[in-house]
Amino acid sequence: MGSRSGAPAREPASGEGQEAVRGRGGPVVTRRRLIGTAGAAGAAGLVVGGGAGVAAAAVARDEPTALASVGRAHIPFQGPRQAGIVEPAQARGHLAAFDLAAGSDRRAAAALLRRWSDAVREMTAARPATPAAYDDQVADDAGPSSLTVTFGFGRGFFTRTGLTAQLPDALAPLPHFPSDALDSARSDGDLWVQIGADDALVAFHALRVLQKAAGDTARVRWQMNGFNRTPGATDRPRTVRNLMGQIDGTNNPKPSDADFDKRIFVPSHGSPAWMAGGSYAVFRRIRMLLDSWDHLSVAAQERVIGRRKSDGAPLSGGTETTPAQLDAFNPDGSLAIAGDAHIRLAAPASNSGAAMLRRAFSYHDGISADGTPDAGLLFVAWQADPMTGFVPVQRKLDGGDGLSRFLRHEASGLFAVPPGPGPGEYVGQRLLEG
Repeated sequence: MGSRSGAPAREPASGEGQEAVRGRGGPVVTRRRLIGTAGAAGAAGLVVGGGAGVAAAAVARDEPTALASVGRAHIPFQGPRQAGIVEPAQARGHLAAFDLAAGSDRRAAAALLRRWSDAVREMTAARPATPAAYDDQVADDAGPSSLTVTFGFGRGFFTRTGLTAQLPDALAPLPHFPSDALDSARSDGDLWVQIGADDALVAFHALRVLQKAAGDTARVRWQMNGFNRTPGATDRPRTVRNLMGQIDGTNNPKPSDADFDKRIFVPSHGSPAWMAGGSYAVFRRIRMLLDSWDHLSVAAQERVIGRRKSDGAPLSGGTETTPAQLDAFNPDGSLAIAGDAHIRLAAPASNSGAAMLRRAFSYHDGISADGTPDAGLLFVAWQADPMTGFVPVQRKLDGGDGLSRFLRHEASGLFAVPPGPGPGEYVGQRLLEG
């Protein structure tokens, strides 16, 4: 079971098949799933010693079989903080923004958030179910697969619901950065939703349920799809690589850090009161100019980032987790980590301690008309205050980061993400009914 205070434990891939055979705990597979699995296996399953007979006996008795570990991984929806912030980013992700329809007031918004929260509560349960009103059977037979759904509010939400007195100061519009090439149609929004799951159908199903549950109250403004490495795809848990092939996220703040909560979550005495325990999410769609990047040698790519591509170790020496020594020099007197290296300019030491928790998904939306891949990063950064987290760091990166030559920021958004709901509550209830 996942924990809101840290990353949920994931069992190693080598044990997943054993767990399924032994059948220890967790959601179960029905007769339909077992038959479907046998059909997918085809004739290969018939020649495994005794396997066909065991399967046939299980079907005849209609005995449930435990899901594999990835399928049964469960992250609670309820809690002091919303899920989808501290947990590792899942294998599949969807980001979407909705705008409230004309005539949708505070009461309609509250009803929508209750519908959404009730639906997510069911879909993320240890034995998930599709809310009856939205049953489409897309995720039938699947476990929760680490599903998380996180909700946030954009500035427009407060105007449309008459709650401008509750608008947080930290939700001020992000400043314009000189290198931005933002598409307004794919930016901002009244309501923001982040969906993640380790099964693609489970993630899509959650998105589809929320879209249907929105009804006439809200309309999709924009929606984007992302992915990460699948759990169990590597020999051991590893930091993910982005589409540039770089290990990405090594220096992220960790829940075990003494100042983690202070940096990422709004304090209990924060203002406004309904945001206490919540966080602010900055979203950026960052296109990677991969054709230009791939023309660089590996050594040149490493100088741009400041880390070895093979293992993520800083160019100042050590392993991936060795702190970068920004004052280290090469034998020829040059800086070990270049003056415009990404990790130098992004480091808290270079930004008066500013830090944020990055939790991103890669994306690939096909090949553009010019023959280049439309691919990159759906970047989401979490912090207690974006004006002291994301903004100063991005200003420095925008002004001198060597990596910026290979990136284009194409969409943006800032959202207030309230704390998690308690039993029977919906997300944002303290705001809408306070």
